[in-house]
Amino acid sequence: MLQQTTVATVGPYFSDFVTRWPTVADLATASLDEVLHAWQGLGYYARARNLHACAQAVVERFGGLFPDTEAGLLELPGVGAYTAAAIAAIAFERPAAVMDGNVERVMARYFAVETPLPEAKPELRAYAASLTPETRPGDYAQAVMDLGATICTPRKPRCMLCPWTTQCRARILGEPERLPVKKPKPERPIRHGVAFWIVRQDGAVLIRRRPEKGLLGGMMEVPSTDWRAEPWTSDAAVAASPVLIDRVQALPGTVIHVFTHFQLNIDVIVARPTTANPAGGVWVPPLKLRDYALPTVMKKIEKHALAGLKAGSRADRDQTESSDRVKMLVKSKI
Repeated sequence: MLQQTTVATVGPYFSDFVTRWPTVADLATASLDEVLHAWQGLGYYARARNLHACAQAVVERFGGLFPDTEAGLLELPGVGAYTAAAIAAIAFERPAAVMDGNVERVMARYFAVETPLPEAKPELRAYAASLTPETRPGDYAQAVMDLGATICTPRKPRCMLCPWTTQCRARILGEPERLPVKKPKPERPIRHGVAFWIVRQDGAVLIRRRPEKGLLGGMMEVPSTDWRAEPWTSDAAVAASPVLIDRVQALPGTVIHVFTHFQLNIDVIVARPTTANPAGGVWVPPLKLRDYALPTVMKKIEKHALAGLKAGSRADRDQTESSDRVKMLVKSKI
């Protein structure tokens, strides 16, 4: 949970998780839907899928006990170099070099590394390994991560409080904030898609599960086109709809959602289904959508669709009332 998410945000989610699933065996027997639903709001949903798959692997392949070496931990789904090293050092007292963003910053400043990130990662990892002690490696790993998080901060590092200040080369050079060097971020590309708010006669809305692999894998979604670089025309989008539809109505406005590597612009089309039970779909009353693991972008689509339909209904009602007033006025004059 702490990968790419702050401690303050994670706290309530972690408490909820360990209350629901106090052991790895409990988590392994939970359904993926339950796990994804409990994860809503944390983002990066691949972590939730990996967490669930990891629990199942620990139970099925290792008898419910985690491997106690970096190599063994790396065999688990979703466990990369950082996570393996952190678990090995903190849980099993293995002399493993833990490297997160905070440690990278500390190493870049302590050794005055001029190579820009991400190219500098192997060099920084080697420096981190050279400082990792054989004794109490878990305490050291947590200390150096906390040093980066609380003292050696990206801006205005508190060097006077740092226990390494006399040896830190960036401090000696008088330019700690300049390091680590980073390449300029490329401009975030924009992708376009069209979501289909498919409504049945009784008001139920169609949602479906996304493929297990890929972005938002395994999550429930409002059926949509592919996300591509070129904008969609309404005709092209309807032709590419994953569900046969008719009586379509494009809603004004665009839903914008920013992922890590791109911005997604989604237009919304309201439609009726041509078949009663589209393959792979689930009909859900709008008020029950909260019971499903819808990612944030899909919740934005839901909000946009409901607001658009409400506005359209109000406009129709106002037009009808206006027409009725005109008829009454004409009738009174006659």
